[in-house]
Amino acid sequence: MTLMTQVDAAVTEDEALAAADQAGRLIAPLWPLSSFVAVNPFLGFAERDFEAAMVDVARLAGARMTQGPGAYAEAIATGRIAPDDLDAAASLHPGVAASGAALAEAARGAADIAPKALPTLADLAGEATGEAWPQRIAGHVCDYAAQHFDAGQGAWSAARGDLGLWQAWRLDAGHDLGLAALGLQGASKRIAALPDAPGAALAALAASLDLSGPALESWFARLLYTVQGWAGHARYRLWQAELAGGTDPVLTDLLAIRAVCDWLLVDKVPSTAWESAKAAHANPPSPGDNEALLAALQTAYEAGWRRHVFAALGKGEAGTGRPPVQAAFCIDVRSEVFRRALETAMPGAETLGFAGFFGAAVSYRPLGAASETARCPVLLSPSGCAHDEGPDALAATRAGRIAATSVWSRFKQAAVSSFGYVETMGLTYAARLAAQSLKATTALAPRHPGLKTEEAALLAPSLDVIPQDARVATAATILKAMSLTGPFARIVVLAGHGGTSQNNPHNAGLDCGACGGHDGEVNARLVARLLNDPEVRKGLPAEGIDVPADTVFLPALHDTTTDEVTLYDTARWKETHGEDLKALRDALAEAGKIARSERAMLLNLDPDVQVDEAVQARARDWSQTRPEWALAGCAAFIVAPRHRTQGVDLGGRAFLHSYGWKADAANGYPVLELILTAPLIVASWINLQYYGSTVDNAVFGAGNKVLHNVSGFTGVIEGSSGDLRPGLPWQSVHDGERFIHEPMRLAAIVEAPAEAMSDIIGRHEGLAALLDNSWLHLFRMDETGAVAERYVPGGGWAPLTEPEDTARVARVA
Repeated sequence: MTLMTQVDAAVTEDEALAAADQAGRLIAPLWPLSSFVAVNPFLGFAERDFEAAMVDVARLAGARMTQGPGAYAEAIATGRIAPDDLDAAASLHPGVAASGAALAEAARGAADIAPKALPTLADLAGEATGEAWPQRIAGHVCDYAAQHFDAGQGAWSAARGDLGLWQAWRLDAGHDLGLAALGLQGASKRIAALPDAPGAALAALAASLDLSGPALESWFARLLYTVQGWAGHARYRLWQAELAGGTDPVLTDLLAIRAVCDWLLVDKVPSTAWESAKAAHANPPSPGDNEALLAALQTAYEAGWRRHVFAALGKGEAGTGRPPVQAAFCIDVRSEVFRRALETAMPGAETLGFAGFFGAAVSYRPLGAASETARCPVLLSPSGCAHDEGPDALAATRAGRIAATSVWSRFKQAAVSSFGYVETMGLTYAARLAAQSLKATTALAPRHPGLKTEEAALLAPSLDVIPQDARVATAATILKAMSLTGPFARIVVLAGHGGTSQNNPHNAGLDCGACGGHDGEVNARLVARLLNDPEVRKGLPAEGIDVPADTVFLPALHDTTTDEVTLYDTARWKETHGEDLKALRDALAEAGKIARSERAMLLNLDPDVQVDEAVQARARDWSQTRPEWALAGCAAFIVAPRHRTQGVDLGGRAFLHSYGWKADAANGYPVLELILTAPLIVASWINLQYYGSTVDNAVFGAGNKVLHNVSGFTGVIEGSSGDLRPGLPWQSVHDGERFIHEPMRLAAIVEAPAEAMSDIIGRHEGLAALLDNSWLHLFRMDETGAVAERYVPGGGWAPLTEPEDTARVARVA
């Protein structure tokens, strides 16, 4: 029976494509390095309950979703998990243990069961022949994808970029001897006999292998997880296309290639082994005792940290009168440290938290550049493109410098001239390496390629991206979303953020996730221009906002690696606000010292060294694998007025979003809805990326940073070849002796009426899925500042049980 007659009797092309689409959506998108953003690695499983997803992740990805029982037993022994935490977990997981003591005993006696993925045909062929078929097949697919998707790193284009991935591979497979060299004789003829369209080819394979329904979808998903990195990149392309209202077939193309390579091995697999594998693919097991126990222990582990946080919240008092300075920072957990430091350095200063793009969902085209990049959360689509305004001559100057650098770089990397470069320039290049090793600075501004620092200061994003008739309403929306409607200080700082590092493929991961993996300078400068615009200021009273004439909005950038803050566009305010600016700069400098001292402890810096110099040196050290800890430790998302958290040392582990629900209630809670459906979701993605990279770095993380090489400017591989590595490097979560990031699902603490939150949850399926399936925990803070209720999965609210009730009693007492 031929493939085509088999497909007529079994699986249709539409059915195969539907199964491929469902399988592909289980893969988390992987953004390119240039705009690397944190992504929830379990995104495709969000519709499943946490325990059910543990089974699916194990069978499809071969990965863990929690720590092992030994880690929880150790946490119980050291007191990290207290008896109250165990009792609370036992009450929430009644089918696991009757009491906290019984849960602790179960943890001590539990076996550590390693997850085992379902077999592919390559796996079964490897077992039957003793040959490394899984590695060979994955290597072939990944190498071809790397060639096809190369974004300009390679000097020679080796793949047919003018064709789709499937068509290019199928055409090349007919002439390339690579598959035959792997040991697949006759592969080219078998591939040539397949249908031309990838969907039809998948249907033919399904019929040939007697796969349909759940078994087919499971096989497809398992195949994609064997090339998870490139599948993630393909999923990113589909994500971007759908965000713009279109689609992209590349994920289906990649699956078709991987499926064909698996099918080519069917003759090497015993029929009984394949029948057993098909049955396993068709009949996924339900969560068992092991999953239930680990889920309960994870609950106890998370409660152990929340207990201390809940006890500390809500003790501050709201300020009155006009503050000397107001400074809005990104909600990023690193801002929590600096905000505390600034409030110490300048008593009376008011700090606020808001998503670092400051409500300006735009793309940005630098002066002299031909392309633009999105400067907003990946959940949003840019509303327009902001471009630089500045001296025209700078455009040509910048283009010339960039072109010269590009030509020299291509000469160094080209297949032939690279050898001559090493021979002739090797010794002179040593001077540059020495300068980098000695932490020498460069003349060019690191965030503005092709420009010197003083040149970059002459540029500013144009307000043209916001229509004239929409500027007042846009400004009012931004201020209300920030809960910044008065009183206003004489200076209001809008501080975006970004990190600084050298020789770091993941440097975009240190920048602002709310700005699409870029720093927040553009957004801060754009919004400050909007809020300083005289016509906008005239129109704001009609929106219920009175900004004093002497209030100025200053854009700034917080470097989270060095804890230095740069103020922009200050020249026009020197005469009227000179003393205020001096006091602000002094306070920012002092706050930087305080913040660096606090962060130095986690960086394991020698206490005898000069901390400021040591911290700043890490940003310029090309051999530094860990210039900063970024968002490691993130565990809470607090939505409340600042006085609920002011004075509380949250250790750089909490996202802080300013919000006052009473002002929002009159309009039907639009700000609360925005916070719960955008910043909270982004924070959850970040939290779960760190979570996955910690509990199973081999699958959901990026491995050892020392071994990384960049592939096609798209992602990193570990070593000289292989799949793209998603997630975070080991050095981003572990300091060599212990984990710095504790894997905990995010605890969202919101001061707002329960009814308002329930209404919003009911109208947003994605948010409801995260909460109802226990990927995210939601708590309500009451009007006294006490954390009083928890959201119950499935809807509704319940008073806190131990240990959180203990925290409330301690706070009230």
